[in-house]
Amino acid sequence: MGLFDSFRRRGSKGGSDRRDPAADLKYLKQWVAEHHGVEAFVEPKTTVTEVTVVLVAADGEWTRRRAGGDKGARQLSDKLDIPVYDVQKVGYPQRMRDFDARRRIERKRELRRELEDD
Repeated sequence: MGLFDSFRRRGSKGGSDRRDPAADLKYLKQWVAEHHGVEAFVEPKTTVTEVTVVLVAADGEWTRRRAGGDKGARQLSDKLDIPVYDVQKVGYPQRMRDFDARRRIERKRELRRELEDD
């Protein structure tokens, strides 16, 4: 048994199967249905991750999932009926960064309230 074998096995047991493209597509379809003004931004493959897609709603809320490679990412526009952009060409939308900034502020305020209550 190698040093990291137990970690590899543990990651493949239980929980959701992160290697199921059908489950990823189902999740993305549901996310689009629950949010308004959604656009997709395709992220390139890296040494650490496969091709991924970031869905960004009109309010800046976002989610990320694997896209099924370059071909799968390009088919998302048809499957989800939303615009799809290449993040390397257009960048991430400002509303996504603004959403993250608001969330950081909210978490800090909540932490302060919890500390004050103690």
